[in-house]
Amino acid sequence: MTGSRTNALGQPIGEPLPEGWSPPPRPPKEPMQGRLCRLEPLDAAAHAASLHDAFAADLDGRGWTYLAYGPFDDAAGFLAWARDAAAGDDPQFFAILDPLSGRAVGVASYLRITPASGSIEVGHIHYAPCLAGTPAATEAMVLMARRVFGLGYRRYEWKCDALNGPSRRAAQRLGFSFEGVFRQATVYKQRNRDTAWYAMLDREWPALDEAFSRWLDASNFDAEGRQRSALSALTAPLLAARG
Repeated sequence: MTGSRTNALGQPIGEPLPEGWSPPPRPPKEPMQGRLCRLEPLDAAAHAASLHDAFAADLDGRGWTYLAYGPFDDAAGFLAWARDAAAGDDPQFFAILDPLSGRAVGVASYLRITPASGSIEVGHIHYAPCLAGTPAATEAMVLMARRVFGLGYRRYEWKCDALNGPSRRAAQRLGFSFEGVFRQATVYKQRNRDTAWYAMLDREWPALDEAFSRWLDASNFDAEGRQRSALSALTAPLLAARG
């Protein structure tokens, strides 16, 4: 917590914003290209069929447990969801594409987009089994973070059901610091959700970006694609708090 400054009344107040800071623009609905994946604004006509097919490989629907929607009974139901998702500005959805096949194999979005305070969240992350746990999945998150901080945002958030262990571990691996749990924060699928909050800040971003670049470099992977250094080993020293 900061607060070493005081006002004329002797009350502690926050640090001033950097000189010249102004609210950043909303993220553009433009593709993001990486070495291992490509993100495109979600387009139901272009992406829904391949997404539905890729998600269908999750036979027990495990990947949908902590999302407020899904699994879907059929392709038509998923298409209707994709149309609604693609039409919105907040959340702003992207499809994650395999660059070799050109097929969509995951989605993620920006949400709670608040330029006035320079804050934005990443969420609605859903990877098909063929994407989950791959370097491409990590690169997708890095590309989204780079856009956020490149636009001038001060704060990038990650929130999840506090019972969602894989999401909480992913947040920390990706350099989001733990900020606490909001009890009974919301309701979804007719059950309670305590929400775990994580965030990274603009002042933390340069070191995190360097860690991502080191990890994603082709030299970090052997001929079988196995990592030589774990990303968590690079980001752990940079976290403000764990949890």
